[in-house]
Amino acid sequence: MTPAEAGASAEPGQTGFLAGTLDELRKVVWPSRQQLFSESVAVILMVSLSAFAIAAIDRFYGWANSQVFR
Repeated sequence: MTPAEAGASAEPGQTGFLAGTLDELRKVVWPSRQQLFSESVAVILMVSLSAFAIAAIDRFYGWANSQVFR
């Protein structure tokens, strides 16, 4: 098979892929504005709490390190 033949046979596959992708996107149940907002707030809250916990642990280990290795 020559490169020209390979390129020609790849075209229908690409359009089939695009059509299949669009069909699947039509099946997606998109969230409502309220659900999107509440879940975004939950994610931001959890990320903030995780960052605070990591910072607290880091400060504790930094303090412990300075006490041990003066």
